[in-house]
Amino acid sequence: MFKKILIANRGEIALRIVRACKEMGIGSVAVHSTADADAMHVRMADESVCIGPPSGAKSYLSIPSIISACEITGAEAVHPGYGFLSENAQFVQVLEDHSIAFIGPTSDHIRTMGDKITAKDTMKNLGVPCVPGSDGAVPTVEEAHEVAAEMGFPVIVKATAGGGGRGMKLARTANDLSEAFSTARSEAKGAFGNDEVYIEKYLTLPRHIEVQVFGDGKGQAVHLGERDCSLQRRHQKVFEEAPSPAIDAETRARIGKTCAEAVAAINYTGAGTIEFLFENGEFYFIEMNTRLQVEHPVTEAVYGVDLVQEQIRVAAGLPMSLEQDKLIPKGHAIECRINAEKLPEFAPSPGTIEAYHAPGGLGVRMDSAIYQGYRIPPYYDSLIGKLIVEAPDRDQALARLRRALDEFVVDGIHTTIPLFHELLDAPAVQSGDYNIHWLEKFLAGEA
Repeated sequence: MFKKILIANRGEIALRIVRACKEMGIGSVAVHSTADADAMHVRMADESVCIGPPSGAKSYLSIPSIISACEITGAEAVHPGYGFLSENAQFVQVLEDHSIAFIGPTSDHIRTMGDKITAKDTMKNLGVPCVPGSDGAVPTVEEAHEVAAEMGFPVIVKATAGGGGRGMKLARTANDLSEAFSTARSEAKGAFGNDEVYIEKYLTLPRHIEVQVFGDGKGQAVHLGERDCSLQRRHQKVFEEAPSPAIDAETRARIGKTCAEAVAAINYTGAGTIEFLFENGEFYFIEMNTRLQVEHPVTEAVYGVDLVQEQIRVAAGLPMSLEQDKLIPKGHAIECRINAEKLPEFAPSPGTIEAYHAPGGLGVRMDSAIYQGYRIPPYYDSLIGKLIVEAPDRDQALARLRRALDEFVVDGIHTTIPLFHELLDAPAVQSGDYNIHWLEKFLAGEA
């Protein structure tokens, strides 16, 4: 087992990993920018190293700085959390070259799944159902029209190296396609330095369903059911739950088995998430995230596991403790992503937290690194915490979430807490009858 792990991240996920290390008796090293000197993950870790100025590009994304921090502290392994360098194959390769363990999959797996076309081809060959689309990148607008006409409108143009909704444009008719194609390429070039795009059939009213998988890197893998992440704004998840209100036990077992067999076949290591669009009882693969997800706590609640500790054990070469026949879901869990944003425009709201009271009680978990007096810096993602509730069934989970939100106090900044009060009053959320477009319509007053 590792004696010391460096956490190449910040905020609530860095604190989450520090806590896992402490429970396992492993030393932890926090890295931080100058803007995060007073951050909770820095205070809670056993050691800390400043790795640069506030800019993420010059601190949390600086591979040389993180390698130096490992060498200074003697850290044997790096946990990347999510975001930043968590899916950067070059980073993993550099760690491998320096004999530092990466708590996650191999650089080859990250590289394969990081390119959406290669990922889709790989999954298709492994028997995972995929969205109908172009065979590889589409280089010209003329070819885009040919491909779209063959599969039928509407279609969506996507960056091959995309993520977070950037480089994605919808074309409902042939008249929309030329602009969608050029805009998607331009966005992709600016965001990812790669303007390659491909085309997929656009599903009208799908849900976003993702399957949690875990592999030992030696041909064994399991699935831990699905999460429903359909409540999204601008392709960003807002509210996640497990299990999905739309998936029955038979369907869960079928798609889970397919996903587990696929990652086992490629000797995948650690946690991963296979994401699908789900419509009319059919699954369509869209991408695989080769890291821990923001919404992993709902899976932990339903399956009674600690995914971070399992990541660490497998990365250290220990056998995977998860066994498929013992992974039986119990109850229901929901997560709300709490952002420092001003409604209704969702504008960033950095500033000092003047008062803070986290909700508690039976079945309530609060993953956050904020505290009273903490100043939220303006340089990073606006996520300040995740409120997770679990209960024996969905109705009780919704009631518990309502109670927890009533207890939640964050003063001094604006947050998205009021949004969740509104969502819990919406009949579609109460019944679980929603899709990936519902929240946008709700916010526009159309649902």
